[in-house]
Amino acid sequence: MEGTVMKDAAAEDITARLSSLEGLYFPRAVQSTTASSDQRKSILLDLLRRYPAIFLERYGSQLSLDELLAFDALKHDYEVDWHLKNLRKKISPASEELKSRSVAVRNRRLAHLNKLVSEGQYFSEDAIRDREPYLHHEYVGKFQDSMSRNMARPGERWSETLMRRAEEAALESEEESEQEEVETEEEEEKQTGASSSLAEAGGAENKQGTVLPPEEMQEMMEQFTSIMQQKFLSGEDHEHLDYTKIDNDENLDDHWLREVGLDAEEKYFGDD
Repeated sequence: MEGTVMKDAAAEDITARLSSLEGLYFPRAVQSTTASSDQRKSILLDLLRRYPAIFLERYGSQLSLDELLAFDALKHDYEVDWHLKNLRKKISPASEELKSRSVAVRNRRLAHLNKLVSEGQYFSEDAIRDREPYLHHEYVGKFQDSMSRNMARPGERWSETLMRRAEEAALESEEESEQEEVETEEEEEKQTGASSSLAEAGGAENKQGTVLPPEEMQEMMEQFTSIMQQKFLSGEDHEHLDYTKIDNDENLDDHWLREVGLDAEEKYFGDD
């Protein structure tokens, strides 16, 4: 009956590709006859034609979505249909599953973020300055007192202090050059009769070397830290962390179970 048998060409292509794979599983009873690619293909083709459900159970994870389409001609077989649905779900999850996975990943990263914050190292000023020296300079470094910037920090080796000073000096030099270019352009505009509003705006900005009071410094540091935490959550810290390990760590789900439990407990006692 038309539509109940897989096309020969498709079966040939699938088994030919699989027969070329290194380390493909074969039952012990036939392993002695799998020395050549042609022998392996013959075994695979025979299994596919006689027992397609067993073929899918054994080799389905090695097939692409396009190759699975060839098995639709055999969907009248309940076992074949069951394997096809499960294999497609693994290769191309449904939108709801993808959404659920996305939520799980976001929550696990948040849980890991809380862990890193509580440990106090990964988001310390020194650590985030090392990862993003330019951003640190823009938000914090250029507003710090020069003497405090040059002092060695707790646990910092002398070579690290020298390297940090060199980086900060390079950033300051770059910023000063940019500021000089802006001032030169503004002066030229004023001389040619251009509006002086741009120059006035430039004069209102914090100049290099301005030291902010502690309260404002704390606010700038919090802004910088928040940016760095968002970078972590969006996956931009892949050079420093293994996101695959974090995103697949089911133990991090316990964090949110505890949070839900605490919220429920607070609501219960709050209602009293």
